Amino acid sequence: MKTLLIAALLVATTASADTRDNDSTCDIKVGPAATLLLPYFEVDLITPGGQTTLFTITNVSRYSQIAHVTLWTDAAFPVLDFNTFLTGYDVQGINLKDILTTGVVAPPNGTGPSTAKSPLGTAGTTPSLTLPANGGPGYTNPNFKSAIDCDSLPGVIPPSVITAVRTALTTGRTPGCNFVGRAHANAIGYVTIDVVGSCNSRTPADPLYYTADLLFDNVLIGDYQQVGPHPAGTVATSFDAGANPMVHLRAVPEGGSAGSNVPTELPYTFYDRYTPPINRAADRRQPLPATFAARAIQGGAGAFATNFTIWREGFGTGACSSLSVNSAIDIAEVVRFDERENSFINFPPISFLGCCPPPNLPATSSTAMTDTTIFPPLTGSSDVGGWIYLNLNNGGSTSYSVTTDIGGQPGATNRPGVLAPAGSSTTQGPRPSQNWVTITIFGNVRDNRLSGEFDAALLGNGCSPAAFLTTANRGRSVIGPAGGVFICPPGPTLTNGTTALCTGTNGNPKP
Repeated sequence: MKTLLIAALLVATTASADTRDNDSTCDIKVGPAATLLLPYFEVDLITPGGQTTLFTITNVSRYSQIAHVTLWTDAAFPVLDFNTFLTGYDVQGINLKDILTTGVVAPPNGTGPSTAKSPLGTAGTTPSLTLPANGGPGYTNPNFKSAIDCDSLPGVIPPSVITAVRTALTTGRTPGCNFVGRAHANAIGYVTIDVVGSCNSRTPADPLYYTADLLFDNVLIGDYQQVGPHPAGTVATSFDAGANPMVHLRAVPEGGSAGSNVPTELPYTFYDRYTPPINRAADRRQPLPATFAARAIQGGAGAFATNFTIWREGFGTGACSSLSVNSAIDIAEVVRFDERENSFINFPPISFLGCCPPPNLPATSSTAMTDTTIFPPLTGSSDVGGWIYLNLNNGGSTSYSVTTDIGGQPGATNRPGVLAPAGSSTTQGPRPSQNWVTITIFGNVRDNRLSGEFDAALLGNGCSPAAFLTTANRGRSVIGPAGGVFICPPGPTLTNGTTALCTGTNGNPKP
């Protein structure tokens, strides 16, 4: 019995020594999160029944939650924020066209901690359930502030505010700043949704948001629908709708009240460049990757085509003086493969700045794969299918990150904030910038308006160091997973008798 007990203790000790709290990894999954990212929205403000973006926020916990919603321009400027009160197990749908045309957030009365605004349901009809009321303890949450100030949440935003928001999202101008985004006919931007401790009017661009407002429980899930979209370069009747989960960003570790100064095992965080200098990882949100593999079809008229919506981390903290660079953020590398493994590239990588300008995109965008300013054409190939390799690293900045070293793959020169010279191994910077890519494959095929929307495959995660530039590395690196191929397991190096078949263990450092 004593021997068995000692063995059990050894097993438990070994397991716990390699276990990190709360699934604390940089890998992104669709699961309860503390922040949701809607990476791209587009709303036709003129045409009745025209294009719009819907999204839904769901509280999967029994306690009430406050979801703080922020709308950003395509140059990463916060133009509108509002709060949504969710009771336990509550769900709230929002139509951005309603908000941007009539100011309606949640008809008829908005949301709030009262039976008039947030009625509590019954326990349901399942006999085995013994949950009270709506399954939760009313309108309370132990992490709420003593005064949450949610009683006066508006169901309708004042017209003067909405007019200013519409102007910012379409013309890229506000009364206090001549550039907050690109000019376009439709309202275009992205959305972040955070759990907070009270109904406040601060945005994530305010450092006080992280010491006074932000909470850390992973309790939200969300999805969005783009209704009546027409991808770049197509006509307005291309297809009916697309839908996808939002990007779910967990807090690591989770829990605690607003201002909880708890260390995280993440190397840097999603809100890294906005957080207070004294605690740059205060938000504890998972960071996003820089490299992706994206399926693509370019079949032409009467067949399938592909559109990419791409969210990118910009520069600056949201101040007017820092926004112009976010309208054209450099891309490290784009390579296209056809179905016979031929590769195509129409721009030198970002390190060859002395040669010619690299491709660029704003903080959020929708781009057809036929756009040769971004994607290489299929020159000399008869294939219509294939895939795209995207290294969306923007080159880095020493000003926006708690992480001051790219992680140092072999041969890399770690010079924060400096772009690598021609022929060197990687794009320099304190870390790779964060990005997200969603693919829409669509087509009018035999009178059927077909579409599918899904996230691109991640070739790394937020813990991965900057990827080598394949076309500037003189054969020393190849496109592939961030961890490398083939990785040695712990123990002896694998060989074929004379040559090592793998080196190292794992290219991704532990967070």
